[in-house]
Amino acid sequence: MAAARSRNISVSEASRPILPRHAKLKFDETRQVWVILAPERVLAPDEIAVEVLQLCDGVRNVEAMIDQLAAKYAAERNAIATDVVAMLQDLADKGFLTEARERTS
Repeated sequence: MAAARSRNISVSEASRPILPRHAKLKFDETRQVWVILAPERVLAPDEIAVEVLQLCDGVRNVEAMIDQLAAKYAAERNAIATDVVAMLQDLADKGFLTEARERTS
């Protein structure tokens, strides 16, 4: 049990989140929606969450993602930052995200 909990990350603007090896972001042709597939679990994120998840490449940090989204939508950076960090933290708490630097390839 402790090992499963230790993989959860605390998301900050310095984090470089990425989907863990067991999870895949994929477009479901049948349902015409994006889903995260994990063993015995499926999550259907909304359009905004999908856009953020597509930026989770393990290279880019959360700060860069926020800056990119703020520029794209001409929106207030602080509002986007609050929403993005909260969404990523929720996904991390559910085991759908991990920290790139913690991965061993």
